Amino acid sequence: MSRFWSEVVHNLTPYVPGEQPKLPDLIKLNTNENPYGPSPRVLEAIQAEVADTLKLYPDPNADRLKAAIADFHGVAPANVFVGNGSDEVLAHAFLALLKHDRPILFPDITYSFYPVYCGLYGIDYETVPLTERFEIRAQDYLRRNGGIIFPNPNAPTGRQLALSEIEAILAGNPDSVVVVDEAYIDFGGASAVPLVARYPNLLVVHTLSKSRSLAGLRVGFAIGHADLIQALTRVKDSFNSYPLDRLAIAGGAAAMADRAHFELTRQAVIRSRDWLTAEMTGLGFDVLPSAANFIFARHPERDAGELARLLRERSIIVRHFRLPRIEQFLRITIGTDTQCQALVDALKEILAR
Repeated sequence: MSRFWSEVVHNLTPYVPGEQPKLPDLIKLNTNENPYGPSPRVLEAIQAEVADTLKLYPDPNADRLKAAIADFHGVAPANVFVGNGSDEVLAHAFLALLKHDRPILFPDITYSFYPVYCGLYGIDYETVPLTERFEIRAQDYLRRNGGIIFPNPNAPTGRQLALSEIEAILAGNPDSVVVVDEAYIDFGGASAVPLVARYPNLLVVHTLSKSRSLAGLRVGFAIGHADLIQALTRVKDSFNSYPLDRLAIAGGAAAMADRAHFELTRQAVIRSRDWLTAEMTGLGFDVLPSAANFIFARHPERDAGELARLLRERSIIVRHFRLPRIEQFLRITIGTDTQCQALVDALKEILAR
């Protein structure tokens, strides 16, 4: 009963994830999952780990996974932190690096988990408006703050911030931690990881859910200066010493090692995104430039909520946010070519009515 709840719980507004409907023959384009399966090497590694050793705890440091991540990104394992999905990594970053006397800054339109973490940990924040075309402006973040966080590409807009702009934010905030959430960076963006060597205040967060097709395995990581990684580790070891199980460590390491599969699937998504953008633009939609595995689009003459409803009637699920400034946009995950074609066909039918 709610009378037993703490004051913190009473005041929380939890994050609401994308719907996971259990319907047959559904084209699910609402949660930014990869339409292609993980590397076969991942499945082999997980199957090999299903053994009597499951009675033993996993490696609390996940050294095997950290080594694979460090090798891929050209950093030292000491610069890598791993967690149970990037959401957990971000949660630890909020507590370890962003909880200070001054409010933190993030965009007014961004990943909606950020204000949830602020509520959970009692962190003050200020939102910074995106431009009229939903872009992040570096100069807007050159003011006093307790830390800065934003996704790049941004979510749900899909727009990318250039590395030169990220560097301007870093250089202009030498006393604040800047967290760049790169959940979608592999679908056409330039990662800020190379900047870590020059900026000790930079933390870059990644997930294996998107470009490595492992949303069901829950593996995320961060790359930053060893001092930042140590802060995250102190929080982790005060919360859960074993956040990644044996299957996740084995599967995650195999995913990082199979560069050919990674490149093949991400390029397939990029090609489909470019095709879908062109098709929807031809149908009259305003589609924001996207460097992610989704697009953000609106039609000047049709209500977004109504479009989402009519697509659902045709067993196609997209994401509609009833929020200020973006209530007329749909966020559409890039599916297979067949799924994208079905979406376009459905929209043609709807718009023709």
